[in-house]
Amino acid sequence: MIYDSVLGRSFSKQEQKKLGYWAFVACLFIALSFFTNFKPFLGPLSVLNLRLSMGEDEKLHLFSDTDSSLLIANETVGSSSSTANDTSSSHEEAEIMSTLIVNDTDSSHGESEIREIIMNSTSIDNATSRSQEVFKESHTQNMKTNDTSNSPPLVKENDIYMVNNTNSSLPKATDADVVTKNNTIEPLCTLMGRSDFCEIKGDIRIDGKSYTVFIVSSETDILTAENTSWSIRPYARKGDQAAMGAVREWTVKLVTVASDIPQCTQNHSVPAILFSAGGYAGNHFHAFTDVILPLFLTSRPYNGEIQFLITNGRPAWISKFETIMKALSRYQLISIDNSQDIHCYDSMTVGLKRRTNKELSIDPDPSSSPYSMKDFRKFLRSSYSLKKTRATKIRNGSKKRPRLLIISRKRSRAFTNVGEIVTMAKRLGYRVVVAEPDADVSGFAQIINSCDVVMGVHGAGLTNIVFLPENAVLVQVIPFGGTEWLSRTYFEEPAKGMNIRYLDYKIRLEESTLIQQYPADHVVLRDPSAIWKQGWSAVESIYLRQQNVTLNVNRFRPTLVKALDLLHQ
Repeated sequence: MIYDSVLGRSFSKQEQKKLGYWAFVACLFIALSFFTNFKPFLGPLSVLNLRLSMGEDEKLHLFSDTDSSLLIANETVGSSSSTANDTSSSHEEAEIMSTLIVNDTDSSHGESEIREIIMNSTSIDNATSRSQEVFKESHTQNMKTNDTSNSPPLVKENDIYMVNNTNSSLPKATDADVVTKNNTIEPLCTLMGRSDFCEIKGDIRIDGKSYTVFIVSSETDILTAENTSWSIRPYARKGDQAAMGAVREWTVKLVTVASDIPQCTQNHSVPAILFSAGGYAGNHFHAFTDVILPLFLTSRPYNGEIQFLITNGRPAWISKFETIMKALSRYQLISIDNSQDIHCYDSMTVGLKRRTNKELSIDPDPSSSPYSMKDFRKFLRSSYSLKKTRATKIRNGSKKRPRLLIISRKRSRAFTNVGEIVTMAKRLGYRVVVAEPDADVSGFAQIINSCDVVMGVHGAGLTNIVFLPENAVLVQVIPFGGTEWLSRTYFEEPAKGMNIRYLDYKIRLEESTLIQQYPADHVVLRDPSAIWKQGWSAVESIYLRQQNVTLNVNRFRPTLVKALDLLHQ
């Protein structure tokens, strides 16, 4: 009422009507300014989230205004493209768009362009009709892109990777640099401290005449591989030139289908392991530490479902370790050298795994190997049907007598007074057995497994401690000539890893037969270190091949007493 009385006294009715129109226009202007300036601070309008603008080149820019993507379509607006099938629908969308005021920070999309779009209903009709077509096309394209069931993966020109292209209509990659190491063939061969080995899967063909393992692969794989061939000597004593020089070299080679590849004559359904019995494998110690033990580590995970291919395989060696071979593999061993057949597999290992530099040992770290020396010795007991698992424990008042094995030798480092040693040992309460290892590994394994204490001069025969029961005692007699480190490395440290108690006895010069071969002032007797400076050949020929041992039984007696004490513990 107050408003009407004031307004009536101040203005006529005609002036009041004009004033109302201007007030209405002012309100619209204020509202327009508000939405134009404060749009960035407001939420998106849910009616239709589009931006339209007309540039100077008469092209329509259509944007899908979302946070994740921006779709841009540049099309020339002509009379032929502005015709819509559903004109009522086009006009309805044009009316909706004419109500939208969108802030665009691009300088080409100013207020004049916005007003021009709002005022130009014909352009809106054309734009809206075209926008429907563009959205239909983009929607169809997106559906095709998302549907990967029947379409090959996309190959992006600027990406740092490339996926396999199975569609011949797509451009093929010809530049190997496009493929990164994510698609590069992983190295097939592992170079370790004491052994090299290759683990291979695929179309594998073994040619024993050329000593080559062929891996049939695609051209792309060969282009992207870091290496296409490897030279492998499949013997686990890498670094020892003398040993590796007596091992046949094999080539592992990637080849294409188009290459001249030998055709399979024998196909096998199980994996294979190719290894060598060359090097020092003729020596009993090296046969175990360089071949048998690494072969156990490499093949045991297959639980017998593995076939062995042997190179440098002498019949006598194969016969000697036949029991172990059959325990590790259910399949016939193949001597592959100069084989007339082409043997084919889909999985194989070339070489043997040896992950430790220690002799006659397995790395105790579980991350390095799932097996231990305890597992290996358990395997040997099972393979040779050895009954005794633990050494005899001597109790006070017990009438049990422990069994002592004296390992004899004939050619060198032999005991010259075995009879005296046996007599003294029996007086201490031992039952004594004297035996020399030979090619009958099974027979000697039964003998040594039945004993509680074994004694012998440093040499390959002591390797048979692998068959001893748990908590047995090894007594190593160390010959004259500075061989302490050999004795420690080859048998003392391995014995401890096998849960075998260890004692040693270092002979004096007067207990060596070398005093009968050289004058008292000769360098061989006076300064063994000078002989070591001459190299291994000099040391071996003198201190290991020429020397025998005459034990001072009175001096040696306390060592056997100590062994008895250990059996009481």
